[in-house]
Amino acid sequence: MTEKTLTYADLQITTDDIYEQMGYHGAQPDEATQRETQIIIDDVRVWLRPKFSFLVLRDMPSFDMGKIILRQLQGSEAYALFIATAGVEYEAYLQRLKDQGDMVRAFIADALGSVIAEKCADQMEQNLQGCIDKLHWHHTNRFSPGYCGWHVSQQQLLFPLFQGHTCDVRLTESSLMLPIKSVSGIIGLGKKVRRLDYTCGLCNFKQCYKRKRH
Repeated sequence: MTEKTLTYADLQITTDDIYEQMGYHGAQPDEATQRETQIIIDDVRVWLRPKFSFLVLRDMPSFDMGKIILRQLQGSEAYALFIATAGVEYEAYLQRLKDQGDMVRAFIADALGSVIAEKCADQMEQNLQGCIDKLHWHHTNRFSPGYCGWHVSQQQLLFPLFQGHTCDVRLTESSLMLPIKSVSGIIGLGKKVRRLDYTCGLCNFKQCYKRKRH
C-alpha cells in the first residue's frame, strides 16, 4: 500500500487546465473571470492537501468491468487499484462558496476541484511507474467505475480492498464518492501493456467529461 499527501504546487496545474474544464476549450475567458480564477488559486494553494493511495495485486479482483476495460487490461501481470482526491478540506471549501451564494466562484472552484482530482491521479501514476520501473513494467490507462461499461456500484467491491486506507474518501449507498472531487479505479501493469494517449474511441459513453475535451 502506498499513500501520499501532496501540495498544490505538486500538481503543476495551469490556468489553461482550469479554463478547459470550465468549457473554454482553448479560448481565454474574459478578464473578470481570469481575475476570479486567480483569486481562487491564490486561496487554495495555501492549504490544499490532495491525497492518493494505491495498492498492487497479482490477481485480478472479482470485478464485473465489461469487455472494453478487460480488453485493455489483457496481458497485465498485476493490477494497481487507486483512489485520489482533492480532499475533505476542498469539499468543505466548495460548500462554503455555495452557502455564501457566490456562484461565480463556486463554478470556478468546482472546475478546479475536478482538475485537482485528475492531476492528483496523474501524480499517483507517476509514483506507481517509479515503483515498477525496476521490473521494466509499463502500465495501462486508468479505468474507473462509472465509465466504459464498468458500473459505478462496483465501487462497493473496490473500496474494501483498501482496508480503510481510502484517503478519507467514503461511499454513499448509491456508490457516490465523498468528497465528490475524487477518482478511483484500476490500472494494468506488466511488460506487455501500454498506456494510450487517446482512449475515447474505446467507449460509447457520450456524456463522459473527458470526451468533451476532444
